[in-house]
Amino acid sequence: MRVGTMFAGLLAMAVSELAAAQQATPPDADAGIAPFSARYVAEWRGITVGTSNLQLKHDAEPQRYLYKWTISARGIFRLVYSSDLTQRSWFTVSGGHARPDRYLAEEGTSSVGLNFDWAGGHALGWSENEQVDLRLIPGTQDLLSIQIEVMLDLENGNLPKTFHIIDKDKIKEFVYAREGTATISTALGPLDTVIVSSRQPSNDRILRMWFSPSRGYVPVQAERTRGGKLEFAMRIQSLNR
Repeated sequence: MRVGTMFAGLLAMAVSELAAAQQATPPDADAGIAPFSARYVAEWRGITVGTSNLQLKHDAEPQRYLYKWTISARGIFRLVYSSDLTQRSWFTVSGGHARPDRYLAEEGTSSVGLNFDWAGGHALGWSENEQVDLRLIPGTQDLLSIQIEVMLDLENGNLPKTFHIIDKDKIKEFVYAREGTATISTALGPLDTVIVSSRQPSNDRILRMWFSPSRGYVPVQAERTRGGKLEFAMRIQSLNR
């Protein structure tokens, strides 16, 4: 997926809205997560190259959610990346953690689909035209459910040092670290933030994310660097609860 490749370093970015009151969710649902919609812009070397729209909503089943992320190229980049990349993750929240049930990514005629068989201990599906059968590691996430999991962990004050994430046909390990705090300017106004970085071991590409505690730890900015040089940035433009 070409758009997916372009934004690969940003796909780990967490974008979720956490409820401040338990009445925001049904009484039998896990507290700490509520439907939302958000919009971001993506920049490359100071040029806006794309936008992303995210939507989190309740699914038909109790305590199950659907998380959707659409990435669209803009300007001259649209000539190369003509098809939007749409990702969907169906997951449940239990015990303060997100557990993926199903994942689907589509870009033009290309697609990746996964079904999480937790009882059998495997993720089954396809990546492009190849079949996928991966043995699940406890806590394994997909490229969208990881965003929800990180938000919940920050809210609970317990962010693990490593996560295992399925990317197409492989389970990859990512290392996470809190790097301090900062007040930054955003389209939502100045916000106090907590800075979190993620990377793969022995990889000089680092993704840094700025989470706003006053907005329920919603990430309001993300930057991917390689060898200390900025590659891409994503910045929040709007957030609706």
